[in-house]
Amino acid sequence: MLTSGNVLPSAPQRVLIAGVTGAGKTTLARRIADRFGLVHHEIDALHHGPDWTVRPEFLHDVRAFAATDRWVTEWQYTSKGADSILAPRADLVVWLDYPWHIVRRRLIARTLKRRMLRTRLWNGNVEPPLWSREAWNGDNDILGWQTGTRHKWDERMPGVQEFYPHLTVVRFRHPREASRWLR
Repeated sequence: MLTSGNVLPSAPQRVLIAGVTGAGKTTLARRIADRFGLVHHEIDALHHGPDWTVRPEFLHDVRAFAATDRWVTEWQYTSKGADSILAPRADLVVWLDYPWHIVRRRLIARTLKRRMLRTRLWNGNVEPPLWSREAWNGDNDILGWQTGTRHKWDERMPGVQEFYPHLTVVRFRHPREASRWLR
């Protein structure tokens, strides 16, 4: 496993960004796309249809971009079949393994901003208003989701390296490391 101080063995062609909700996967994916001339495919936009339903074309769209030569995406929806499509094709995993206080603060800020401004997301979806009961219950409880999946990548990454030995994994423990690495 590499860190921010290591040089990559080659320029990345197909990149997965792993990390807990709120770590900054999409932001870093965009930066990596710009830095290495890759196409960023925002996986949330492929997954979420109107009214937060799963788009029937989701896995078809994932297969289509995964078959191309140069891309970067967030490593999500692993239980919905995307994992078995993306991991075999990727050559680099960037793991955002940031401290809890950083990812929690980022997610709270993002959630409050989206809910107060009623930000339109993928396929016209809008997070529920701050003051609504549904905003903090069930499927809409993004903070609860983050808490429940907080250790997912710590538990999963050893298996990733075992099952996909072709993947180079770069682990960042702080956003400063990711910024330094991109430079």
